[in-house]
Amino acid sequence: MRIEVREESIDLGEYAGIPIAFEVECVLDVAGNADDGFAVTERRLASASYIKNYDATPGEGPQQWPHRFNLANWGFLAARIGARTAGMAAVAYDTPDLEVLEGRSDLAVLWDIRVAPDARRQGVGSALFEAAETWARARGCLTLKVETQTINVPACRFYARHGCVLRAIHPDAYPTLPHEVQLLWYKDIGPVRRASANG
Repeated sequence: MRIEVREESIDLGEYAGIPIAFEVECVLDVAGNADDGFAVTERRLASASYIKNYDATPGEGPQQWPHRFNLANWGFLAARIGARTAGMAAVAYDTPDLEVLEGRSDLAVLWDIRVAPDARRQGVGSALFEAAETWARARGCLTLKVETQTINVPACRFYARHGCVLRAIHPDAYPTLPHEVQLLWYKDIGPVRRASANG
């Protein structure tokens, strides 16, 4: 199976057509601090599992992004298997109204990544993540940042597996969702490596 990832001018309606919902069966408990490191453990929910859908939150979802942000420095990546769209990702840098970028021009954020349900666990997410790294590095970014939450255990495992380090937690980041703790992951991606003239 060949996965091809390209930066494209994407219809955000098509982008939103790829579900981002997932089942929450366990959560992460995080202890420690940024200086000494965080200890992360998984805990199965005592109650029934439930479906989390980020796009269902009012004001969220791909079709709302143009109304909230200047997308001039955003890249949209599409992963295709043959003619089928298997996943998409959005990555941004140098966007002043995007607080997660911390006012830095050398930091990119993987704002969104989603894989079609029937294409999950086939390498599509990894291909998109690697393409996002390449996109950010080509624009002079030294670090790739990702925001997720303690309820999204599969995503946290995925980012850790791809070399991201948990550097910050914010328990009060979502006032309307007090059971969700914001996790900020960072990956140092370094500058573009250029081939030397001597080979």
